[in-house]
Amino acid sequence: MNSFAVPEKPQATQDPRIQTSEFLSQPYKINKIYKSMEGPSGSQQIRLLDTQPPELVWITKYSVEVVGEDGRSPVSQEFMCHNNLDFNPSLHGKTFGWSKITTSRLFTLSQGQFTIEFPKGFGIPVLSDESFFLITQVLNHNIKDIDINVRHKVSVDFIRELDLKPGEEIKPLFPASGFVMALMEGKDGFFGLNGEPNEIQKHANCLPGEHAPNGTITGVYKDNLGRVFSGHWVVKPGREERRTLVTKWLRIPYDTTVHFIAVHVHPFCESLELRDLNTGKTVFKSYARRPDKGVGLANVDYFSSQEGIPLYKDHEYEMISVYDNDSGVNQDSMATFFLYLLDKDFQKPVQMSYK
Repeated sequence: MNSFAVPEKPQATQDPRIQTSEFLSQPYKINKIYKSMEGPSGSQQIRLLDTQPPELVWITKYSVEVVGEDGRSPVSQEFMCHNNLDFNPSLHGKTFGWSKITTSRLFTLSQGQFTIEFPKGFGIPVLSDESFFLITQVLNHNIKDIDINVRHKVSVDFIRELDLKPGEEIKPLFPASGFVMALMEGKDGFFGLNGEPNEIQKHANCLPGEHAPNGTITGVYKDNLGRVFSGHWVVKPGREERRTLVTKWLRIPYDTTVHFIAVHVHPFCESLELRDLNTGKTVFKSYARRPDKGVGLANVDYFSSQEGIPLYKDHEYEMISVYDNDSGVNQDSMATFFLYLLDKDFQKPVQMSYK
């Protein structure tokens, strides 16, 4: 059954080298209805380790659970809005040679997907003294008569480079993202595309729409031709399908493979799809499932594979979101894929510090 059950505690890993750092958000009071992006929120700066000298570590898993104010008591996961872990792409790119980075977001978790666990043998390289910004927010779609305090409890699994066996390597991943948008201003819906779209690109024309009333300015995007788009738009009652050309957002630097795809959508989403327009084939399609009662997301499909799926530098890609708003009133929406790609030109940093 689809429900807002508290996730099971993860089983103890069989690999004793995996370490876990846990972080608690501040308490958030929930005493009324909060729709997506409207609830109490906060941010804090964190580090995985405090070792001297700093060292290379590999993040293998990121997870979150909504808990009571004491940091332990189980509560319903329907209070989860989203959980982001951001980093400084400039500093990180300088250290790791990641000029290919196009996002400051390392992880996003939200209702329906509470864990990102990379396939065995894969990880994201970071430094032990690297600073991250943990951004947390709660919501409450369903319970009017309520007065509780909750927190986000975040767990980050990692392996120290120093603990790897001689000759053993972890395959490096780097993040990329793409998202569906609504056209707010402009003659057409081809973000960042100069000139007329070719026959392949025509398929991904972004339709007009409205920016969500609870959306922020960070959800509005303007390209060099003056077109304005929203990544947080209004879904009117009924079924809606949107397409967006996301090649410019993904900025795939070379032919590579994707090994994990995380998904961020809002309630009333039915599916989110990434398509290769050159081949006409679906790369990955995620289905979202509702709870048995109330507004929310019980589960959202994700992709994980050691083998991976090929992605190509010179191909065009589109994303397709489908929302089925049967609430009878306007709802807000987002639709984002977070892709973790094989870093084919990774080199270990020479200087092991950000200080």
